[in-house]
Amino acid sequence: MGKAKFSKLEIIFIVLFCLAVVVACVLIGVLTTKEETAVNTGDTDFSPTCPSVTAAERIDCIPDQFATKNLCNLRGCCWSPQDDTSVPWCYFSSNHGYKTEGQLQSTPQGFQVLLNRLSAPSLFGNDIDTVLLTGEYQTQNRFHFKITDPKNNRFEVPHEHVVPFTGSAASDLKYRVDVEDNPFSIRVTRVSNGKVLFNTSIGPLVYADQFLQLSTKLPSGNIYGVGEHVHKQFQHDVNWKTWPMFSRDSAPSGNMDNLYGVQTFFLCLEDTSGASFGVFLMNSNAMEFALQPAPAVTYRTIGGILDFYVFLGDTPEQVVQEYVKLVGLPALPSYWALGFQLSRYDYGSLDEVKAVVERNVAVDLPFDVQYTDIDYMEARKDFTYDNEKFADLPKFQSYLHSYNKKYVLILDPAISTEPLANGSAYPSYERGESSKVWINGSDGAALVGEVWPGRTVFPDFTSPTCTSWWVSECQMFHSEVPYDGLWIDMNEVANFVQGSIKGCEQNELNYPPYTPQILDQLLYSKTLCMDAVQNWGKQYDVHNLFGYSMTLAIKTIFPGNRSFLLSRSTFAGSGKYAGHWLGDNAATWDQLKWAIPGMLEFGLFGIPYIGADICGFFDDVSEELCRRWMQVGAFYPFSRNHNTELCQHQDPAYFGADSILVKTSKHYLNIRYTLLPYLYTLFYKAHTQGDTVARPVLHEFYSDEATWSVDRQFLWGPGLLISPVLDQGVDTIEAYIPDAVWYDYETGTKLSVRKQKVPLYLPADRMGLHLRGGYVFPTQQPATSTVASRKNPMGLIIALDDNNEATGELFWDDGESAPSDGNRNYIFYEFKVSNNMLQMNVINNNYSDPNNLMFQEIKILGLQQELMTVTVLQENVEQVSSHNITYNPTDKFAVISGLQLDLGKSYSLTWTLGTRAAEKFDCYPSAGASKELCEQRGCTWAEDTSGSNVPYCYYGSDNSYSISDVQYTASGLVANLTYANTTAGAFERSTSPIGTLRLEVIYHSNDMLQFKIYDYANKRYEVPVPLNLPSTPTSTIEQRLYDVTVQTKPFGIQVRRRSTGTVLWDSQLPTFTFSDMFIQISTRLASQYVYGFGETEHTTYRQDMNWHTWGMFTRDQPPGYKLNSYGFQPFYMGLEEDGNAHGVLLLNSNGMDVTFQPTPALTYRTIGGILDFYVVLGPTPESVVQEYTALIGRPVLPPYWALGFQLCRYGYANDREVAQLVEDMKAAGIPYDVQYTDIDYMERQLDFTLSPEFAGLPDLVNKIREEGMRFIIILDPAISGNETNYLAFDRGVQNDVFIKWPNSNEIIYGKVWPDYPNVTVNNSLDWDTQVELYRAYTAFPDFFRNSTTDWWATEIMEVYDNPRNASLSLKFDGIWIDMNEPSSFVHGAVWGCRDNELNNPPYVPSLGWREEGLAYKTLCMEGEQQLPDGTLVRHYDVHNLYGWSQTKPTFDILRNITKERGIIVTRSTYPSSGKWSGHWLGDNTAAWDQLEKSIIGMMEFSLFGISYTGADICGFFSDSEYELCLRWMQLGAFYPYSRNHNGDGTKRQDPVSWNSTFEDISRHVLNIRYSLLPYLYTLMYQATAHGSTVVRPLLHEFVEDRTTWDIQKQFLWGPALLISPVLEQGAVTVNAYFPNASWYDYHTDEYFGSTGEFRNLSAPIDHINLHIRGGHILVQQSPANTTAYSRKNALSLIVALNDSQLAEGQLYWDDGVRIDAYEDGVYLLTSFTARQNTLEIKVLHRGYSDPNNLKFTTVKTLGLKTTVTQLAVLENGIQIPSAHSLSYNATTQVLLTTQLELELGKDYTLQWS
Repeated sequence: MGKAKFSKLEIIFIVLFCLAVVVACVLIGVLTTKEETAVNTGDTDFSPTCPSVTAAERIDCIPDQFATKNLCNLRGCCWSPQDDTSVPWCYFSSNHGYKTEGQLQSTPQGFQVLLNRLSAPSLFGNDIDTVLLTGEYQTQNRFHFKITDPKNNRFEVPHEHVVPFTGSAASDLKYRVDVEDNPFSIRVTRVSNGKVLFNTSIGPLVYADQFLQLSTKLPSGNIYGVGEHVHKQFQHDVNWKTWPMFSRDSAPSGNMDNLYGVQTFFLCLEDTSGASFGVFLMNSNAMEFALQPAPAVTYRTIGGILDFYVFLGDTPEQVVQEYVKLVGLPALPSYWALGFQLSRYDYGSLDEVKAVVERNVAVDLPFDVQYTDIDYMEARKDFTYDNEKFADLPKFQSYLHSYNKKYVLILDPAISTEPLANGSAYPSYERGESSKVWINGSDGAALVGEVWPGRTVFPDFTSPTCTSWWVSECQMFHSEVPYDGLWIDMNEVANFVQGSIKGCEQNELNYPPYTPQILDQLLYSKTLCMDAVQNWGKQYDVHNLFGYSMTLAIKTIFPGNRSFLLSRSTFAGSGKYAGHWLGDNAATWDQLKWAIPGMLEFGLFGIPYIGADICGFFDDVSEELCRRWMQVGAFYPFSRNHNTELCQHQDPAYFGADSILVKTSKHYLNIRYTLLPYLYTLFYKAHTQGDTVARPVLHEFYSDEATWSVDRQFLWGPGLLISPVLDQGVDTIEAYIPDAVWYDYETGTKLSVRKQKVPLYLPADRMGLHLRGGYVFPTQQPATSTVASRKNPMGLIIALDDNNEATGELFWDDGESAPSDGNRNYIFYEFKVSNNMLQMNVINNNYSDPNNLMFQEIKILGLQQELMTVTVLQENVEQVSSHNITYNPTDKFAVISGLQLDLGKSYSLTWTLGTRAAEKFDCYPSAGASKELCEQRGCTWAEDTSGSNVPYCYYGSDNSYSISDVQYTASGLVANLTYANTTAGAFERSTSPIGTLRLEVIYHSNDMLQFKIYDYANKRYEVPVPLNLPSTPTSTIEQRLYDVTVQTKPFGIQVRRRSTGTVLWDSQLPTFTFSDMFIQISTRLASQYVYGFGETEHTTYRQDMNWHTWGMFTRDQPPGYKLNSYGFQPFYMGLEEDGNAHGVLLLNSNGMDVTFQPTPALTYRTIGGILDFYVVLGPTPESVVQEYTALIGRPVLPPYWALGFQLCRYGYANDREVAQLVEDMKAAGIPYDVQYTDIDYMERQLDFTLSPEFAGLPDLVNKIREEGMRFIIILDPAISGNETNYLAFDRGVQNDVFIKWPNSNEIIYGKVWPDYPNVTVNNSLDWDTQVELYRAYTAFPDFFRNSTTDWWATEIMEVYDNPRNASLSLKFDGIWIDMNEPSSFVHGAVWGCRDNELNNPPYVPSLGWREEGLAYKTLCMEGEQQLPDGTLVRHYDVHNLYGWSQTKPTFDILRNITKERGIIVTRSTYPSSGKWSGHWLGDNTAAWDQLEKSIIGMMEFSLFGISYTGADICGFFSDSEYELCLRWMQLGAFYPYSRNHNGDGTKRQDPVSWNSTFEDISRHVLNIRYSLLPYLYTLMYQATAHGSTVVRPLLHEFVEDRTTWDIQKQFLWGPALLISPVLEQGAVTVNAYFPNASWYDYHTDEYFGSTGEFRNLSAPIDHINLHIRGGHILVQQSPANTTAYSRKNALSLIVALNDSQLAEGQLYWDDGVRIDAYEDGVYLLTSFTARQNTLEIKVLHRGYSDPNNLKFTTVKTLGLKTTVTQLAVLENGIQIPSAHSLSYNATTQVLLTTQLELELGKDYTLQWS
């Protein structure tokens, strides 16, 4: 870039600027020199003695200007520059100040002594050489000292309460006062601990005519108070901050400006003992208050005297009480004044005001007061109203009263000198002029300024004449325009011109030697000249008293009733008559925050009726800011929404009746109104003893240093903690929870944390409200006004503390009267709760409420047991009471409703706590419980005769663990659990409870969390099943769906859904215990609707909550009631009452049982490992499964052929029988894809062998595979050890693959199917004898070992490719792994087990054959296994993982061998097994009840993430019969895994074993299945890709319909196909439920409209009812005998339109066998969307091209309401030729389009007209 060139004009400006800078520098130098000379009146030879003090202790010697060394020398001070410019470079020497003249002289009140000024240069001249120090020991806690001029009277503040002390010195002082003589200083020490509180030795006394200064060092930097300013924090910043004090009409800002009032009081908290003191300077001149980090403060004032009071207290609250008793106890506001209030400057007209009132009344907003600002006046003149825009103002109060509202109007002090609009004289001015009530200028004439009306004069409210005039004017105007209260503004006093319209004289009052750092650095800026004259003195001295004097003047306007006075300007004592608002703030987030410190400060000043303009005065407010401000503003003591002209309205209703702002405003205002009796009582205590109302947290919790700086939260009194949202875009705040018991106001839940910061989730409509334990809160049913609410029933909220105690008070009167004699008529209660008794003691009662009020509801928070009975006593006589009791066991609170306790009478309520049946948690779940054994465990015994399974032995106390050392992070928390041995051990044979445990909670994602409890001191077994967890948590505090609370004592975890508040998990129950071999935890449930847990045969899909216990321990156990079967699935899904859903996984693989009880609650008992829970949150049931499978792994995508029908039988005689079956099925034309052989194909049931009877099986397999079929072999894990040259065993031994005894190389041998060699089995013998005589010893591979995986692969490979005889190779396509629980026909081992405790542990879960122990039908629990990392584990711990550990290696081997996807079907499963395998429901029985149970089982395995599931069609055990098998074939055609299979010794049951009718029906239903396979395959893809269910319970799609929550005789394929099978013998109809949707009969296309009802459907023997749901599109394909052929056939669509004529669907398509086709993107995904008259076919993913050139040839559209005559086919938006055929049936509303040629993989649009 080139150099810039300046224009001539620019050059001229630059030159002028340089000249101006030079001139300014010269002038500064001259002025500085002049000033330095002027003030240098001291000894020119003076040499300062500079003390050795730290920088923090320096007292500034040049507070008025930029310090220079020269000026410092002239002032006789010490010069020492610093890097930190905030530190004074010039500070006082020790030569400055005064010294005492002789000894202290005692006086009746204390002491006095003269002080003589030390010889030193003067700062500002006119120093007073001799002053008098007077000290007064006024009370034990209050010391007063003042420093005056003994020769000349100086101005002293005339105050109503702070008057000369006439009493005698107090005794037993809590302070000691010491006076140092040279230099003079005064020191106040706390007697109890010797701590110096007030010590002025840090700096000199300066006492000049117009400059007075005193500094004091403080014992701590915890300084609060002094005002009025905007303090951005409640705790003062002591880092060299100077705050000016001079009342000023200035809007609050972030600058350090002086504002409306002057409050010179500060409080200092000394330390964690709570000991505190306060300092008050009674001085009304302009001043400043400087803080420094010594810590120290300096008062500098420019007139009057130094008049200090020091107050001592044991707590901060006591200090405030002491101060307020001195300056005047605050007014008791009228009850209505505690209601919400509405205001605005410039409504424009009374009609607009009424519109605002009415729109807020219309939305039922609680509010009590409507204001009008100065726009109601004529030309802004006091005591007038606008006769045009506010013509009906005289009737406005009556109008408001009709709505039960009050009217408050504004008055300003300045009075116009101008006539009225009609030219007539302004009466108020004329009357004031005649009485000479104005403030005069220095010339003796009334001082004239300008304010809102124009030229104005200013009443002198210090004059009694003026007071009388003003009261008279108010009363006259009240008679013309009635009002209920006055709002006084502009009383600093404000003036729009500087001083007066004439300006101000040049004198030392208007221009003093020192001007504090006030705004504009000019005393008369925006106010009056300082030489103006009032009755009390010059404006210079009394300016800061203007608002105070005006308050005193108008205190008598409402005789007999309490005045409502709101004043902008205040002084010490103003609170006796007036409240205050924080001035003209702005609609900013900063101002929202700053309001809390301001409010708390005015509480210190004795003005508890305080608040800020809600939503901000200036600027347009955003909805979010106003919403958050309305929330917190509902808890301002003075709660008013107010803003200025030209800004948008901001009353709540303006935002819309249905807005969140209105709803949340109403919600929190209703809470305010509910708690008004509590708030009113707080004001009474403020009025009578000086308590704060809006209370700093530190006042209650001073011993906790963390509270000293809390100013984004505050308290109402001692008991209500208010935690608002104060930042934009935030819905989670870090709230400090002080050290007490706290209860969530909204839910009643006890917080589990204290004395720490916690995140609070506060969405748009919520803020934090918590009730403190130990307090009783009086309440009243809210209404939209206090007039109405005061007529409503009263109540109490009792928040119990750690000792189950609470206290409280209630003050009640008529709410508005102010008796002239001071004898108030009122009721006062003291409430006390202890030992299960509430005492309601009336302390005073000389008031009778006209509304005959009663306490009708009492809510008790923190009841650990249920409230069983309540007795009402009056004077110890039991009263008849028809109350009701409800108890919330989750949140542990009780509500007693229907009480009739008269207000004003004393009562006692006693109650008993107990445990109802549903709350009894079994303390002796083992067999053999007795009263003696029960009580040995510290539990309660009570026999139940109800006939239910209520435990006789139940816990009677809390669990013995408590929480400590909680550490929160953004992603969770960790804490320690500590055991306290308060009761006997839970189980006499278990090891002792572990003393210290670790709790970890991890917020993994926004919808999933983990909590884990383990022994961190001793490593315990943890499940080696990997889960899909993020490497680091991805949840955000704002987006989490849940909140977690850890209850500390007794320990519990609570998980709550944020959006609804529903508690999903709550384990603060007595059952929790954690020992080595017994771990137990219970949780309350969100509802009675729980699904899952397995594998056991359930008779209902929904768990029966009536005291049922289900054992989980993998076992070769055919399905049976309460018998633990093959798999282990510790997962459940819970529905919440509103239809939301969640899921819970316990990742534990030890033996376990779960008990459901009607609480509703669930108890887990496991016998090892740790507790490792994962909770996933819906919203919907389907999304729960998706989230759960995202965690454990998505279900495997089976090959397409695996969706075909399959046949198997245990007991095929030879391969010829199998071959014949294949031929018979082909001949019958029955679709069929897969043939199995069971273990009879093996030689003597030995894995990896081929029986001579099945020598032809390899050729048969090759043949059927060539014909498009597939073959699956079975393998069992047990390997015979009694063989010679059996490679599988030999290589297994060589590779060390078998499970062994611990610390040994001995293999554990059991017995399973393999027979001994060279034996002939006699099947007529009993089973046990056969096992003993014929079954070989078998070893069990340890599939965790890496060596086992390799060995297993080798053995399977040699079956597929036999290296010794290729002709024996079996080319299988899938592997069926059975007996992998693992099963053994002997219990434990051939010679028995060696470790009795492991096999018969102290607690044996509730299993089948429980008395036989864990080794029943399986291995010994002491068996040793080895994890892949080499870790040794006991079979005791990993038994339930055996099938899981076998599945993955088998899956990998299959794919590696076949190079295709293949399928694994496993009998034993664990969470995540579905990633690799399908499952069948085991060895069922040919019985009718098994049909329904198979539906339940399939739906459960859908929850478990195993989509490829089915039951053995027609039953495994027993002979099936014709009808049963036929109905089962119909149902089984819709099992995802559809296999007909039965056992050895039963008759055949395959479709061609019956008759031709059976064949026809089977063929028909299987053709339907095959037609729908594209739809089913797409569902399988969606399960793999998204975790969706395939077999889907109706509740997953229709959760809003509670009827579906119990449907288990029907199910869906995905969202669209409803299957309603016949499940009962002889039935020819089905009572089917149709949720609210459009439904079409699959067979007839008939439309079934439904609004949620059961329908009786015809179901003849050849028919299964199928219905398509409107809104969905199903893809079909013409069927064939195998999928190899059907996949070549034409495709078609069924478009089922819903009532809106819409439908959609998808087709997933690949080659059907490719490994990882989906993962690698080698697939087609096509969407179908129907809208009105258009069907769009769009390819979403084009990664595969089918070699069969598939086409859609037919589209059947159901429910098309308009006649169709034409159809256009478009490709890429262009119509293409199409030779299709159309047929529309107007009766059935079905459009059939045939002969289409729509190629798969292309986009099309079909349009019909």
